[in-house]
Parts: sequence; C-alpha cells; structure tokens
Amino acid sequence: MWSKLEQIWQAKDLRKNILFVLAMLAIFRLTAHIPIPGVDVIALRDLFSSNQILGLLNLFSGGGMQNFSIVMMGVAPYITASIMFQLLAMIVPKLEEMQKEESGRQKISMWTRYITVPLALVQSYSMIVLLRNSSFQVLGDISAYQIISMMITITAGTVFLMWLGELITEKNIGNGISIMIFAGIIAGLPSAVQQMAVTFDASKLFMVLGFIAIALITVVGVVIITEGQRNVPVSYARHIQGNKMYGGTNTHLPLRVNMAGVIPIIFAISVVLFPPMIAQFFVNAHTVWIANAATWTITIFNNQLVYGIMYFSLVFAFTYFYTEVIFHPERIAENLQKQGAFIPGIRPGKHTEEYLGKTVYKIVFVGALFLATIAVLPLIMRYFTGIQALAVGGTSLLIVVAVVIDIVKQIEAQLTMREYEG
Repeated sequence: MWSKLEQIWQAKDLRKNILFVLAMLAIFRLTAHIPIPGVDVIALRDLFSSNQILGLLNLFSGGGMQNFSIVMMGVAPYITASIMFQLLAMIVPKLEEMQKEESGRQKISMWTRYITVPLALVQSYSMIVLLRNSSFQVLGDISAYQIISMMITITAGTVFLMWLGELITEKNIGNGISIMIFAGIIAGLPSAVQQMAVTFDASKLFMVLGFIAIALITVVGVVIITEGQRNVPVSYARHIQGNKMYGGTNTHLPLRVNMAGVIPIIFAISVVLFPPMIAQFFVNAHTVWIANAATWTITIFNNQLVYGIMYFSLVFAFTYFYTEVIFHPERIAENLQKQGAFIPGIRPGKHTEEYLGKTVYKIVFVGALFLATIAVLPLIMRYFTGIQALAVGGTSLLIVVAVVIDIVKQIEAQLTMREYEG
C-alpha cells in the first residue's frame, strides 16, 4: 500500500488531480454549512433525527438538508433527471440509438442538465412546504418573495454541485457525483462517533462492540457482492485464413452479482418518499376525508414496520427491473454469434439468449436479496440496539465501498498506463 501511495505522489499529474478533487470536496463541504436565513436549525435537526425518510434524503444531500444550506437538495435533482432519461431510453428507440454514440450521449447529458433546473425548483418548493407544515415549527410565516428567493438559491446550489461533480469526473479519479455523496456520508461519521461517545456507558459496551462487528461484516459482505461475478465460459471457433489458423481460444463472459449498483435503492427511496410528501400538502385541507387520508398516509409511512417491508420489497423488485434495463442477453448472444463465439454446450442464437437470461436472473436473486437487506439494515439495528445507524448504515456502507473500489481501480489503471508508457 505504501509503495502505491509513493507511486501516486511521484506521478505529478496524478498528484495534481487528486489534490484538485480534495479541494473541490472541501468547497462542497463548506457550502453544505452555509444555511439559508430564516430557519430554526435546532428544530430542523430534531425533525430529521425523528424521521427515517428525511434522514435518507439528508444522506443523499451530503448533510446539507439537515442544515437547510444553500446546497440542501444536493445532486438529487440531477440523479432524478438521469434516471428519467435512462427509463425513457427503454421506451423511445431514438434515445436508445443516441446512447450508443458519443455525440448522442453528449446531447443526452446536456438535456439532463437542462431538466435538472426545473426539477430542482419543484423539489425545493416541495421541501419548503413540507418543513413549513411540520409540527416542529422549522419555518415560520414566510412570504411568497422569501419562498421564491429560497427556491432560486437552492436551485443555484444544485447547479453549482452539478458543475463541481463534472469537474471532478474530468480528472479521471472517479465519478464526481458519487464522490460528493461519498464525502457527505464520511462527513457525518465523526458526529455519529462523538454522539455515541457522549452517551456511552459501561452497560452498552457489548452492544457497541456488536454494532462495530456488524458494521465490519457488512463491509466485507458489500465488497464480496460488489466484486462478485460468475464467469460464463466462451469459446471461439477456429477458422483458417490463408496459411494461418485463427480463433480456437477460450475465455469467459463475466456476469456481475450486483449489476444495478445502488440505483434500485435510489428508485425505492423516490417511491417511498412520494406519498408522504404529497400528503403533507393536504393535511390542512378543508375537506375532512382528504385531510384524514393525508394524515393516515403520513402515519402509515412513519410506521417503521410498514416502511421497512415496503422499502425491502421495492429495492428487491427494482433490482430486477434495473438489471432488465441495462442487461440485454439478445444483444450479447448476437455479438457472440457475429464473432464466431459460443458457450460450450449451448447453441448460438436464441438458445444462448435464453441461457444468459436464466443465468442472470438466478444471480440477480442473490444481489437483490443482499441490496434489500442492506437497505433495511439501519432499521433492524435501530430496533435491536436503539442506536441511530444511518450515518454508517447499510446504504451508506454500500455507497462508500462502491465509490472507494471505483476510485482505487481508476487510480491503479492510470498507474498501470504509466508503467507501459515508461
């Protein structure tokens, strides 16, 4: 490890890229602590600590939402816009064709940025109304002008983070958006440790040790599942061209256990958040049954058991759904056939497509079960230990480990490239 760090430090351009990324993350963390005026910060933190759903939102905003900062929405609107275009590519053939070309991907990226702005305005307004109608009196009586100025400020903060993310991505150290989410999660770790240390007593020793052991086991499990793959053997047919024989080699087709990454969790969070957020607008409705329905919806989603079962089921289902979006066995079977390759014992064409589809669905079951368990792990740990584990919960660990693995791989790739150049 030390030799690798020495190599990184000696590579001048790589060292500059890493220092640049660290500087951008420092700016991101600074903006996350600049609050918007007119907010009771103490009441806001009490609200987030008492609500698991808002806690998840705060997680993806990098802690900025809990401070009601100028970047309180984080990169959530940008992620939403990206997901929208990924889903549209399934429906619109033109978008699907554009994704295969570099110029098309650049256009889709530009459209994603444009859509991010109105999404940020809508999401910021929804959050302002949600906080204003909460029982914690986070926002007092604010005028329409104040609401508009808050919306513009929050939207500008989202666009600023989107720009920072793209600057980080250009340095080839990792995905900028993921790294910022990673930085927000890590930033919440010291305060969680401090809170645990302040409230610690000797009677909780075994509980804390058990909590640490579960966290370590979770990290190991995340690494195994993230890196886990099944290698499907592939053989290339021999053919003679002139006086030489080509092909006849054996290789493999890697099928990852967790193809979807953390996208199913993000999808599930969006679906789980939608009903209670909409219900907040109708709590004070003049029609009695509408107000009662809104109150009932909020109560149901605040029930930890109902929320946990729904969250688990949605993550499991979305894992299969997103794998279906990104994995196309018919294309792989077609490409193998064009290249003169085949899976031993399986006929090329339709039979190969069916074999790959069945194999992936079996593998994805393990990945979906793992992701769903990881998603509800904070709820389980909170039930048994009473410790708020969100700062180092399952979703957080999954994101942290996935980002770290991606960063390490990209840095190693750059070091390997320099060795070849040398």
